[in-house]
Amino acid sequence: MRDKLRVGVVGCGIGKTHVHGFRQYPDRFEVLAMCDINADRAKPFVEQAGIPRFTTRYDELLRMDDIDVIDLCTPTFLHHDQTLAALAAHKYVILEKPAAGSLKDVDHLIAVELQSDRRIMPIFQYRFGAGAQRLRHLVDTGIAGRAYLGTAETAWRRRMNYYSDGWHGKWQTELGGVLVTLAVHAHDVVNYILGPARSVFARTATLVNPIETEDTISASLLMADGSLCSLSATTGSSEQITRHRFCFSNLVAESNREAYRNTTDPWTFVGDTPELNEQIQQALAAFTPRPEGFAGMFLGFSQALETGGAFPVTLQDARRSLELITAIYDSARRNQPVDLPIGSDHPLYAGWQPKT
Repeated sequence: MRDKLRVGVVGCGIGKTHVHGFRQYPDRFEVLAMCDINADRAKPFVEQAGIPRFTTRYDELLRMDDIDVIDLCTPTFLHHDQTLAALAAHKYVILEKPAAGSLKDVDHLIAVELQSDRRIMPIFQYRFGAGAQRLRHLVDTGIAGRAYLGTAETAWRRRMNYYSDGWHGKWQTELGGVLVTLAVHAHDVVNYILGPARSVFARTATLVNPIETEDTISASLLMADGSLCSLSATTGSSEQITRHRFCFSNLVAESNREAYRNTTDPWTFVGDTPELNEQIQQALAAFTPRPEGFAGMFLGFSQALETGGAFPVTLQDARRSLELITAIYDSARRNQPVDLPIGSDHPLYAGWQPKT
């Protein structure tokens, strides 16, 4: 591996933020190229950012021998095939959420990665907020105690102009609605803190905008550790917030309410007794969070390639996210609880999108 990883970013939407994340570590990464089918949109950013190369053709990017990493920031329905093409071109892959459009596709990526000389890291940057990291530390050290209840709220605002790009809000291209591309981060934080769900009961609705997919959901989860969790998400909130709250036997942890940065500081941690409060504060004073957001993820990616260790987020984490999405859609349509894990015999294993 070269001293620096040379990166080609695909997609000039969230890809702009990725470029900024890579550039926090100039000794580890060099953004060498950007690819976007919309040259009019992308070229001004490419020139302003000083990225040496630009192309509208993904196959041309893959033929660049000096590119080590393909960073996919493309619409959901492209992820699976573009990842396979990058692996075939002997590129490492950083893959925006959701990693694929079905459990079948993510299982295929897992299988292909095992046979490949390159690896895949899905994106879940909310895990890297300092507040979420502090709670994970308290859980890992046993200070938090037994989990009782978790709640995750994604209350954002999206008007019809959000869907004017032609792919949002459609089953064929976005592959889902608020559940798949907006609330997915908040729900992954639940997995990060509490682990996987054992059973899901959910309702979905299209209430805010006249689109194909859902824009409002509510779900009740029984977690594998026996605790309960409630998820809610909508695109119809005039005040945009994201909030997590976790009740454990020894403490309550609550995030800030920033819509897109709620896992960063400040978080509040309240112990059940004065003695526990002191223990919590001592543990947090001795804990140093890793760098936050995309930069923290990309640093972990580089370090894992250096050491041969695990990526900070894995395809198994992505599978757990897709499993929850699949269960919520299945439960909402059948008005029945759905047990997890979900295997290849499940009716929605090959995709949760409606058949008509």
